[in-house]
Amino acid sequence: MTAMDVGRNPQLENIESMGQNVLPAPAPSSIHILNIIGQIEGHVVLPPQNKTTKYEHIIPQLAAVEQNQSIQGLLVILNTVGGDVEAGLAIAEMIKSLSKPTVSLVLGGGHSIGVPIAVSTNYSIIAETATMTIHPIRLTGLVIGVPQTYEYLDKMQDRVVDFVCRNSKIAKAAFRELMFRTGELARDIGTVLVGKDAVEAGLIDGVGGIATAIEKIHALTKDRVH
Repeated sequence: MTAMDVGRNPQLENIESMGQNVLPAPAPSSIHILNIIGQIEGHVVLPPQNKTTKYEHIIPQLAAVEQNQSIQGLLVILNTVGGDVEAGLAIAEMIKSLSKPTVSLVLGGGHSIGVPIAVSTNYSIIAETATMTIHPIRLTGLVIGVPQTYEYLDKMQDRVVDFVCRNSKIAKAAFRELMFRTGELARDIGTVLVGKDAVEAGLIDGVGGIATAIEKIHALTKDRVH
């Protein structure tokens, strides 16, 4: 070791060699942040190049949040294209069943089965430029022509519609109308709501960003304590 090596700052070396700055460790927080990013992976493993959120990783986190006395609230941040319907509903139902205050924040997009997750919290927020896509339930694009298949899809769709409408201000008729508004279907991906449009439709509670979400979760936490 040379004299120049003595007293070298490891953080400075990291900046010089990797171009990375070392962020200060965050202070302990009573709010747990849960990210749901990319595609929601359920019973089928997706290709490795897909950015995924695995439901078997999310469920234990939610159970831990409920049991941990030091955690007073949950902030769910979504930027998802949707994914496995069963897995998405399972996550949404578990968030809804938490006894602690919950807030969701849609950044970028909260599409497809991401919609029930977004509305499963006590209060939902969407960024001004974020979008939500509402479309009929479909599997892989290949529909087997037997009555059981149609009945299964119909019942699954009813479950999604029922959950969304029970946990938001949108009526079932209005939500179904958005699902099947063929005149505005964008390349068969569904009806797209942007920011305040989702609020005006009654799907999301308010428009805002991370500061709004943090402020709201703290307000809900204080109300719960009092």
